[in-house]
Amino acid sequence: MKKISLFSLGLPIFIETALFMLLGIADVLILGRYDDIAASSVNTANQAVSIATIVFTVISGSSAVLISQYLGADKKREASRIAAISIVLNLLFGLAVSLVFLLFSGNILRLIGASGEVLYYAQQYLSVVGGFIFVQAVLNAASVIIRNHGKPKITMYITLGMNILNAALDLIFVLGICGMPRLGVAGAAAATCISRVLGCAVMLIYLFKAIEKPAIFRLLRPFPKKDIGDMLRIGVPSALETFLYNLSQLVITSIVLYCLTDTELVTRTYVQQISSFFYLFSVSIGQASQIITGYYVGAKKPEQAFRQGFSAYRKALVLSLSMCTVGVLLRYPLMDVFTDNAEVIAVGANILLINTALEFGRTTNLVLIASLRGAGDVVFPTACAIFSMWVISVLGSYILAVICGAGIYGLWIAAAADECFRGVLMIWRWSSKKWVNKSLVK
Repeated sequence: MKKISLFSLGLPIFIETALFMLLGIADVLILGRYDDIAASSVNTANQAVSIATIVFTVISGSSAVLISQYLGADKKREASRIAAISIVLNLLFGLAVSLVFLLFSGNILRLIGASGEVLYYAQQYLSVVGGFIFVQAVLNAASVIIRNHGKPKITMYITLGMNILNAALDLIFVLGICGMPRLGVAGAAAATCISRVLGCAVMLIYLFKAIEKPAIFRLLRPFPKKDIGDMLRIGVPSALETFLYNLSQLVITSIVLYCLTDTELVTRTYVQQISSFFYLFSVSIGQASQIITGYYVGAKKPEQAFRQGFSAYRKALVLSLSMCTVGVLLRYPLMDVFTDNAEVIAVGANILLINTALEFGRTTNLVLIASLRGAGDVVFPTACAIFSMWVISVLGSYILAVICGAGIYGLWIAAAADECFRGVLMIWRWSSKKWVNKSLVK
């Protein structure tokens, strides 16, 4: 097995993840200069997108585990077959989701609780971005395949190009520079879709020139029932966990829309954008740890997998908490980047203090759950998530924010309690080594 270091995988994944987040943040940031409600509306629409994209992100995630385990076991043909399945399934499910968004974007947003201006702007964004979500599905599949073959720099460069194009188009379409009319939310949606279409095209060209050949689709005959069964064994619990998390966030968004103020809605939007940078290291290190764990487990080297899992966690914790410290020190200037509303800035700055506790737990979960998934251990994290997210986060949010009157502060306290509780359980699970015999590659 070719040795791959956490750094050589993690750094490009970190940069790529940061750039991908910027695709959405650029929309919110530039729209914040256009209209605060428009910016919050895009964030609300993206909650619905996150729910809908679970199917193909989980297909990509389960394929990532199997590809890394097969490559670790030196079974290239099997890894190629998994890659072909991932692309085909993501495309099919992506087209189905796109159709749903095109036909029912307004109904979906009303179900969340959007109304008035929020509904008007969110529907503009969701009908366009949601209609092209199949492109994101294929992009996810291709990116995962390239990354699991040890080429994360390629996906990083492509994502960089997408960001540059998206930011330029945002300025042109949203704010109307270069003589263009000010298109607002519709312009942000168009910029996002154009950049994703071009990024997906480049990703596929590289994939089929340097990593795989188009002939891999012939490996789907005869129908690979066993491979799809293995993907479901990993994907269904992971899908359930991801679905429940996004659904819980959707419910919390509804609590904000129904029970809290517009100021708290706007504040939550901007703090979420800022805090996304705090856990960037955790996301990238977790994804790198999942790939390396899969290689080690496939190669029957569980001790190396165990040591690197905890090593990755320690590194992520140091980096994440360091980012949080910087964020706390610069909390007022950071909020000022997004808005000049004094009340939003003051409340957001206070929330960033509470957010430090949340990031401690979130870092633990992002890295250790990814490592467990790389080993094929997916049921335990899902079971913990079902209880913690709904009892501690959702129910806790309603009790603290609405019944106790803590407002947006209650939302963050409940979320921090959820992440920390699950984090303790994930540390115990990894230490127990009960994941050692969960490999799907025999």
